[in-house]
Amino acid sequence: MKGISVLWYGFKQGLKNIKHNGLFTLASIGTIAACLFLFGIFYFIVINVGHMVKSAESAVGITVFFDEGIDEASITGIGDAITAREEVDRIDFISAEEAWEIFKAEVFEGEEDVLTETFGDDNPLKDSASYEVYLNDISKQKELATYIEGLAGVREVRGSDAAASGLSNFNRLVGYISAAIIILLLAVSVFLINTTVTMGINVRKDEIAIMKLIGATDGFISLPFVIEGIIIGAFGAGIPLAILRFMYSGIVSFVLDKFSILSNILTFISVEQIFAVLIPVSFTIGIGIGFIGSVLTIRRYLKV
Repeated sequence: MKGISVLWYGFKQGLKNIKHNGLFTLASIGTIAACLFLFGIFYFIVINVGHMVKSAESAVGITVFFDEGIDEASITGIGDAITAREEVDRIDFISAEEAWEIFKAEVFEGEEDVLTETFGDDNPLKDSASYEVYLNDISKQKELATYIEGLAGVREVRGSDAAASGLSNFNRLVGYISAAIIILLLAVSVFLINTTVTMGINVRKDEIAIMKLIGATDGFISLPFVIEGIIIGAFGAGIPLAILRFMYSGIVSFVLDKFSILSNILTFISVEQIFAVLIPVSFTIGIGIGFIGSVLTIRRYLKV
């Protein structure tokens, strides 16, 4: 019962602090909201770019050609050895007949009759059966290609090192930029919370001194300011989330409508998937900033 009374006291005093520091409270909520809004925008970009890069990576594979005269058992054995590798997502077998049909469709579309007259029923690609190998981690393409080249029965391995390297480097760059911006936004938010709580402490510094003299614990004195910071952080997280929720759906619909020709490339993550992560992360960041900023500030004053 006593614990509930203390919490209720802390909550009431926290609300009183928010009311007394109206301008700085609004500034703190606004700054956290702005930071988390920018965080949300950046999260939209990063997560969707990452998703698109992954989709592009899934289309970049390694082509494995076999020695002439190789039997089906050996081809199956090569496939099993490749599939067993952890970096391999899947492999597709392309027979010589399928390779010929693909070649005709891609290079001589609409003019297949010319090839029929030239080659008849012969297949000039009779030794071009292959495996198309797709990876779950494009950065390991070179390592996998080296392994496959060492397998018995493999004549040639073809892969796009430039594409693999480019996609891998781009993914890494996006990660670095994300980390830098997030750290900057968090630092600005903590600073504003610190300023707001400091104002509240200055208003009540005489009261805090008296409470210290009569034996009030540091926890009891700190509670209203910590609750103040948590409330500010929660509001700072909730406001941008509401805006971002409607904004994301609108942006995705607009882009897909205006750039429908690129629909195979512009593959967006659904609203549900985005906000299943963004909501808890934003509230954790917002409340965490409020809590940490308040604790760091009040501790500095309690040491005096």
